[in-house]
Amino acid sequence: MSAPTIDQPTTTATGPGPVREGAFGNARSLVCRECRHEVDLGPHYACPECFGPLEIAYDFPVVTREEIAAGPRNIWRYKALLPVPTDIEQSPNTEPGFTRLLKATNLGAELGIDNLWVKDDSTNPTNSFKDRVVACALSAARELGATTFACPSTGNLANAVAAAGARAGIRTVVFIPSNLEQPKQVNSAIFTDQLVAVNGNYDDVNKLASEIAGEEEGWAFVNVNVRPFYAEGSKTLGYEIAEQLGWRLPDQIVIPVASGSQLTKVHKAFQELIALGLVEDKPYRVFGAQATGCSPVSIAYKAETDAIRPVKPDTIAKSLAIGNPADGIYVLDICRESGGAVEDVSDDEVRAGIVLLARTEGIFTETAGGTTVAVTRKLVETGQLDPALETVVINTGHGLKTLDAVSGIVSAAATIEPSYDAFRATGLGA
Repeated sequence: MSAPTIDQPTTTATGPGPVREGAFGNARSLVCRECRHEVDLGPHYACPECFGPLEIAYDFPVVTREEIAAGPRNIWRYKALLPVPTDIEQSPNTEPGFTRLLKATNLGAELGIDNLWVKDDSTNPTNSFKDRVVACALSAARELGATTFACPSTGNLANAVAAAGARAGIRTVVFIPSNLEQPKQVNSAIFTDQLVAVNGNYDDVNKLASEIAGEEEGWAFVNVNVRPFYAEGSKTLGYEIAEQLGWRLPDQIVIPVASGSQLTKVHKAFQELIALGLVEDKPYRVFGAQATGCSPVSIAYKAETDAIRPVKPDTIAKSLAIGNPADGIYVLDICRESGGAVEDVSDDEVRAGIVLLARTEGIFTETAGGTTVAVTRKLVETGQLDPALETVVINTGHGLKTLDAVSGIVSAAATIEPSYDAFRATGLGA
């Protein structure tokens, strides 16, 4: 059996000098997602030919389900499919991944979906899916000789970078919008004393980070100059869903959209598993979820255009508040070609989604998860999602990070004196 090759180049490689042999595992090069030009592996994120975004291309070996199952219960069980060295477990990291996939019978009954699952990434080390991408970015930063680990972030990424940097013993600097939820600021500051709050929105912070990356030597901005490596960590969500379903793909999946990278990489993971013969090739539909206050991809989808116009975010779903999403165009392509859709919901619907998931499945999600649940409900109600098909929704973070979003709509049922008569008066008895 010959090993499959996922990406086929149209030009030969150019770029910086060679890296340590085996430093990036089975990764072959960086390949442009627009013109397919290839460059050597290194701290690059834009194609030198057309300025398109770069991603990792591989020459995969034969990989079996048994080899994966014998690996650790974290994302490194898929290390043969990631741009990391074979001895990655020897480097200090937060060991994220292999989070639970729950059969959501109660939520499914509320939404009218017969066969519903929740992939709950709130149980990662810093309580969000960002630990996955940061683990891959940290490996790349080490191999490239970076001295500072950094990121611009809407919160969850800052938490993950700060924690991973502390664990690795590398200097870490994280940049966030100054109006970020206080719990997310504390969750970063506890790990690093170099948290920088910037007066502006995420797009302003991201622009500043790009300028710093161009001026400062030795800085690895996980989602800027090592972004191709970072983004690959999201593939592990797709791998895990397939493995936890018994090595098969779901019929439908609903994924929150900020930059759009997570959705594109889950799709890439499914395609790789098919190419490697690890799952059966079958159709699946991909849906994107946004909050109405920052929904440039949903707006473009509904307008039936490829032109994604940047917006100024105004939503409680701050982790999704990227007004100019880098992967937005690719989200549109995947959702349209798979027969899915992109939908958005109001902030009140986001809050209702948070409460619904908590009171049906016991999962306290942050605003991004509330957005995903609410969008799923809307997709069913509008006939865009087939309730008879097996569906997975992704919860990307824990609700303790965004308490303010729901603190005004939930409270104690009653405040009483410590007596049985007072309790009886509440009407809560049997």
